[in-house]
Amino acid sequence: MQTSLFTRLGAGAIVLFGLAACDQGYGTATGLSPDAQRAAGGAVAGAVIAKALNEDLATGAAIGAVGGALCDDAGVCQRRY
Repeated sequence: MQTSLFTRLGAGAIVLFGLAACDQGYGTATGLSPDAQRAAGGAVAGAVIAKALNEDLATGAAIGAVGGALCDDAGVCQRRY
């Protein structure tokens, strides 16, 4: 089954929004720690990417959550708190 252009663009937009979770002022009113916010954003982005590639959603979400939570430790996102 072919993936439509709309689906691919939508997945790309979700990935960009997930990366925006690394922004300095993201979600300060939620009461969640920055690592939890990045993990949630990574889980959503991972699930969307897995769906776009016809892979397992749970595995994609788990990989995205781990990547989001550890992105500042890896130097991808800078700590600002």
